[in-house]
This record gives sequence, structure tokens and C-alpha cells, in this order.
Amino acid sequence: MTDTSGPSGPVEPDAPKPGQNVPPDDQPTPPTGFQQPSPTPPGQWQQTPPPSYPQQAPQSRQWHPQGLGKPGVIALRPLNLGDILDGAVTAIRKYPLLILGVSAAVAVVSALLNLGSSLWLLPDLERAASLDPNTMTQEQALDQAFSLLGSTSIVLGVTLVISLLTQTFLSGFLTVVMGKAVLGRPVTFGDAMKELKTRFLPLLGVTVLFTLAVVAGTILCLIPAVPVYVFFSLAGPALILERSTVGQAFGRSRKLVSGSFWRVLGILLLALVISIVITIVIGIPFNLGSGAFGSIINPGDVSGLSIGSLLLQSIGTIIAQTIVTPFVALVTVLVYIDQRMRTEGMDIELARAAGVTPPQQW
Repeated sequence: MTDTSGPSGPVEPDAPKPGQNVPPDDQPTPPTGFQQPSPTPPGQWQQTPPPSYPQQAPQSRQWHPQGLGKPGVIALRPLNLGDILDGAVTAIRKYPLLILGVSAAVAVVSALLNLGSSLWLLPDLERAASLDPNTMTQEQALDQAFSLLGSTSIVLGVTLVISLLTQTFLSGFLTVVMGKAVLGRPVTFGDAMKELKTRFLPLLGVTVLFTLAVVAGTILCLIPAVPVYVFFSLAGPALILERSTVGQAFGRSRKLVSGSFWRVLGILLLALVISIVITIVIGIPFNLGSGAFGSIINPGDVSGLSIGSLLLQSIGTIIAQTIVTPFVALVTVLVYIDQRMRTEGMDIELARAAGVTPPQQW
């Protein structure tokens, strides 16, 4: 038989199959313990295995709900709507005597001065209401109208001056308090007055110019008044907290609001709506007791107006302004701080000023 099993001789090792990892002859011998990485499955990107380190959890920079910390009434990070409203309420709760006490005192002074102006105007209103238009001559009617117009103009002028002075003082005072509250620092009435004393006249100038600009925009058209109000709404906090000039304060306000116009408008508008609702709710029982609704239904009837009714309305106004005025002012200051944290990294500066350590996992 013929042997067809192949040539006899020493058995040669099997030739390597295609694709089998065979180290070249000149490749050095791998050290002991070396493990050949498994081949990458077809159709996947080849990835280099990560180096082996001692077992330690990787530290990653993650968002923290408290930002760089919360030394005061807000977290040091860009704020949302709820943070701003909550920050204003928290400040009132943390400094109730300082905020509500001073607001009540200012509201009492303002109400008493306005009450005096109303009482001075009351005789003219009663005299005009007692006249019979059928028996008056045209000359008498004109004299009475001009007399009433002059008295009303004086009262409105006095009321406007009183409002400007009281609101300027209160907004500046509350801005100083909120500046301390954000850092979690204690503040007294004397401390706040000391900082406000040198800034009151410039702040009064900002308030007067801001009011005139809004009034001018309202007279021309309602729409131009809205951008003026929003773009310059942060001038007061900028003047107090940055110790800037009047012109610089308006420029800073416009710069901070630019790019966030609708957001700032929405927050300020919501704060205004909340204040109006609170004022109406508080004023309902006092207006009912004073007969003010009767004067609204029948404007020519002043029989319900008296010292007692005016005094009762003033009490309702005092209570409403004590709550509403600081809330709106504190929201405005927080909007200013929030815009600076968003655009200028003020949260880092505040964290350094407060001496806080950033939270873990940051």
C-alpha cells in the first residue's frame, strides 16, 4: 500500500492562523504578571484601558443647591424666581424689628402728613358739595372750581414730596440691610443709618430722576414708560452697594438689565401684583368701615368723609405699607444681586467677603 499520510519526520508546530497575536522575535519578553488585553470586538472603537490607580472615588465638579454656600438669606448662585421671593421673605423674618419696625415708622409719618393734607382739603370739598349748581352763576362756579383746583394741587404736591422723601429713605435703608443679610452679618439701626447718611442725597437724586423719567414716558405713551422703568429699576441698589455716582448708577442699571429685560420685568411685575393684592385685601375692612366705597360709587357725595373715616383709612394704609413696601424693595435688591452673580460672578466675591468654604462635591 502506498503511504498517503504525508512525509514522515519531526512534527513542526502549527503555523499561526491569520489574525492570531504572535509577538515578533525581537519583541522583549513581557514582565511577570503582565496580562495581554483582550482583543477589541469587531465593529467597536479601540479604547486604551485606563491606568490602574489606588482605589479612590473620582472627584467631579457637580452643581450644588447652595452654590458656593449660604451664609445669609440666599444661596450664593444665580437665583430663580422662588429664590428671590423667598429671600425677601426670609430677610423680613430674620430682621423683623429692623425691617418691619422702620417700615411701620415711615408709614406712620407718611400717613400722618397725608392725613393732615387731606383734612386741610376737606372744608373745600364740603363747601363745593353744598353748593347748588342751579343757583350759582357762571362766575361763582369758576371761582369755586379754581379754588378747589388750587387746594387739590397743593395737596397733591405735598403728598408727592412726602412720598419721595419717605420712599427714598426706606428703599436706601432696606438696601443696606439686605446687603448685610446676604452675607449673614448682623446689622443694627445705627449701622444702617451710618451707611445711608452719606448716600441719601445722591439716592434722592436718583429717585427724582427715575420718577420724572417714568412720568414723562407715561405722559407720552404707556409703552415707553415700561422700558424706562425696567432698565433703570436697579439704579438705587447700584448707587448704595457700589457707592457710585448718580450717572454711574443709571449706567450700571441699564448694563445689568441688558440681555435680561423680560426676566427682570417679569419679576418686578410679579412683586408689584403681589403688593397690590395684599394692599387691597388689607384695605377692604378699613374702607368698608370708613365708607370709602360710597365715595367711589358716588364721587360727588362727601358726606361720608370725616376725620374718623380718614383716620381709619390711614390705619389701613399704614398696615399695608408696612408689609408691602419692604417686600418690593427687598425683591428689587435681590434682582440686582442676582444679575451681578449671573453676569459678573459676584457670587465668588460674596463668598470671599462672607468667609465661607464652598460645599463638598463642588
